[in-house]
Amino acid sequence: MCGWGGCGWGGMGGSGWLVMSLFWLVLIVVIVWAVTRLVHPAGGRGEVGPARREESPQEILDRRLASGEIDTATYDELKARLPGRRQEPQ
Repeated sequence: MCGWGGCGWGGMGGSGWLVMSLFWLVLIVVIVWAVTRLVHPAGGRGEVGPARREESPQEILDRRLASGEIDTATYDELKARLPGRRQEPQ
């Protein structure tokens, strides 16, 4: 016999377990989606953190000089070779 509040989930003719299963399935899918978006916000390309844009050759060269990966002589030589740069007569 049902109380004043009705029969609850079981009073839905046996479909209560189906509704509850769908609820948990949707909840799990939303949680997994949210976690993957936080870990791989760039669409799953393996990048962690904010999506990164492509660096230009000049930016790559500047970054390498700033990090000490190359010296100024190498920087000047590579900078002269960049496309769109005019070679100065020596």
